[in-house]
Amino acid sequence: MTNISSTVESEAFSNQNDLALLERSKKVIPGGVNSPVRSFSHVGGCPIFINSGKGPRFFTADGRNYIDYIGSWGPLILGHSHQIVVEAISKALLSGTSFGAPTLAEVEFAELISEIVPSLEMLRLVSSGTEATMSAVRLARGFTNREYVLKFDGCYHGHADVFLVKAGSGIATLGIAGSSGVTSATVSQTVSVEYNALASVEEVLSQIGPEKFAAIIVEPVAGNMGLVLPKPEFLKGLREICNKFGIVLIFDEVMSGFRVALGGAAERFDVKPDLMTLGKVIGGGLPVGAFGGRRDIMNKLAPLGPVYQAGTLSGNPLAVSAGHAVLKYLKENNPYPALEESTKKLAEGLKQVASKYEVNLQTPVCGSMFGIFFSAKPVENFSQAKSCRTDLFKKFFHQMLAKGIYLAPSPFEAGFMSITHDDKIISETLTIADSIFSKFNA
Repeated sequence: MTNISSTVESEAFSNQNDLALLERSKKVIPGGVNSPVRSFSHVGGCPIFINSGKGPRFFTADGRNYIDYIGSWGPLILGHSHQIVVEAISKALLSGTSFGAPTLAEVEFAELISEIVPSLEMLRLVSSGTEATMSAVRLARGFTNREYVLKFDGCYHGHADVFLVKAGSGIATLGIAGSSGVTSATVSQTVSVEYNALASVEEVLSQIGPEKFAAIIVEPVAGNMGLVLPKPEFLKGLREICNKFGIVLIFDEVMSGFRVALGGAAERFDVKPDLMTLGKVIGGGLPVGAFGGRRDIMNKLAPLGPVYQAGTLSGNPLAVSAGHAVLKYLKENNPYPALEESTKKLAEGLKQVASKYEVNLQTPVCGSMFGIFFSAKPVENFSQAKSCRTDLFKKFFHQMLAKGIYLAPSPFEAGFMSITHDDKIISETLTIADSIFSKFNA
């Protein structure tokens, strides 16, 4: 099999314009980026500064173009600058950018989401996925009058303090802050266990007491440790546990919502959560999020109930209009079978060309999401994801980037397809990948 001592730093090519912009940016923005995921810290080198996008590609100011397999980290299921999105935003723009007051557009948007996802009996719009997950956990605690929350190693639910728990090597990690600035007291009632391991969930509940747990929150399709699919019994098992002990089951579908199926992972795996969080696709590329679920739980929110949550710009007219246009398109055109077929064609093609040159590669797929793991075996949890050959991923990432293919700059992120990634784009990608893998043993 392949035997490589990766020297990514020496191999990584960085454009001079990007390097200059990064240095300029560092003077006014910490690290030169407004989100760490953009920084290339996992792969080395300099991030690309993007000027515009169209369809499956984006472009830099100096004329370089790349096939984009990130799609703004998931929202762009219709590709960059789709006509219906541009028209919806332009129309809304003429009426005003923000009101901080109720609008008909946000009501119609909420109605459409609820129609598509029946388990969302009520929902509230926010401005980000982090707001959605943070609010859902607060609501679960207020509804149950309990304090503990259980999450899973490798699942990312935004940067609210309650979620930033460091994953450990034992059954569970309890109360160990995963970020400076997060106090031990803040996370003392958050427990993190291994993904796909129902036995670990049951053991923790037994140790601490199930009557103390307000919520179990999970990415039903994990997209923040690469792409890791749930085992067949995992989500149904969580549902049964939550039913038994009166725990609120929260599906964090900020990433998987409207990506793995029209009704998200809840529809795909036929498991109904008590609460669900959404983002990404529902904004059509603009910042937006939502959380919702059972009516009796949602009625605990202010102004109806005692759980406070607010957002001055929630339901922003531009984001709502873009999101409504995208969801209406998805509902009426059902691109999901074709999207999944294209995603499998890309993923299986990558695995085949890697195998041809004796490179171990796993490329899991769910809907229009895919993962890339340099591993001989399928990945089922975060520990296994971390044991993969990240050195090979870095090498592959930079060589693909140099040839115009933009993958997620981290071995722990999922990739995304759009309806504009046609056979020609996939063929071009696989041809480039073949040329790269052919020299992996060099």
